[in-house]
Amino acid sequence: MSGTVSTIVIIAILVVILFFAVKYSIPHFKGEGGCCGGSGKEKLIRPAKLENVIVTKTLKIEGMRCENCHRRVQNALNSIDGISAKVNGDKAEAVVKLGREIDDSELKKAVTDLGYSVTSISEI
Repeated sequence: MSGTVSTIVIIAILVVILFFAVKYSIPHFKGEGGCCGGSGKEKLIRPAKLENVIVTKTLKIEGMRCENCHRRVQNALNSIDGISAKVNGDKAEAVVKLGREIDDSELKKAVTDLGYSVTSISEI
């Protein structure tokens, strides 16, 4: 009889753990959670309209897992003066239009400071 009671207690504990694991994972899978250090409610900084685009570059980025990640990278790049960036999470890249000379190291630093890896930077 005591074996049955202990089995029921173990199953009850596992059900409770599973319930909370699913409950707190759903926002992450919808791209709404703060899985990557953000709140998931951060407003997207739209790409700036540049009068003169001198070069367009593609940054290949590793580590972006959700919509929140894409938003954080795009916001970081678009916060640099003279940049208009759009992040494509499906391709794991950012297309960056430069309105002034900006060193690749500055672009890379904006992304790596967030905890992601830039695997390549190329001109289009």
